[in-house]
Amino acid sequence: MDVWNDLFNAQLTIAGHSIAWREVVGNLFGLASAILGMRRKVWAWPVGIIGNALLFTVFMGVWFANPQEHSLFGQAARQVFFIITSVYGWWAWNQSRKGRAKDAPAITPRWATVRERTAYLLAAAVLVVVSQWVFVQVGAGWPAPRWYYWTDAWIFVGSMLATYAMARGWVDFWLVWIAVDLVGVPLLWHSGYYPSAILYAVYGAFVLWGFFVWKRAARVEAPTGAGPNLADEDRTLVG
Repeated sequence: MDVWNDLFNAQLTIAGHSIAWREVVGNLFGLASAILGMRRKVWAWPVGIIGNALLFTVFMGVWFANPQEHSLFGQAARQVFFIITSVYGWWAWNQSRKGRAKDAPAITPRWATVRERTAYLLAAAVLVVVSQWVFVQVGAGWPAPRWYYWTDAWIFVGSMLATYAMARGWVDFWLVWIAVDLVGVPLLWHSGYYPSAILYAVYGAFVLWGFFVWKRAARVEAPTGAGPNLADEDRTLVG
């Protein structure tokens, strides 16, 4: 048990700041998951789940001994929903992969339809309003300004939306991630989660690359009958 406790609580110091190794390793798993996701490999989901579990222990500082001063409840809560959504994505990509060649990508990307996009944007707007109110009621464990709850709410909701869109194979999910990063990087840096902030900044460039990869795949592969898309009942492409 002492060995496991030592590993769990291991820290490194960078520029005078103590950082949990769990934060570094968890984010590396997240980056690996993103790379696998861009390549449309089913392994993206279980790898991501491991990273989510590690990062939950990092952001839920009120439960765990972490070097940062503040807990980020929205960041912690989204790890739980990441895991739940990732289980769905794991199942959905496995279903989509059936009947494809062994080394073929698990899915064929497509843009969300007008109906799907309208539904998820409206749902996201409502959830952001509700989430920030819930976060205010729970409190942050420190005298956080109101903007903190709005930003944390968007990161929470946007991250869930992006993960769900990835599970459905929508090209849109890369654009949602960019919107999340634009808010998430400054908040993480402000809160002292420097490895996460730096890695999310790296994500920004990677996500832009992934967007063009999926956009091209949606254009090139869809007309060739490369395999069934998810949500085949509504295949009107937009974008």
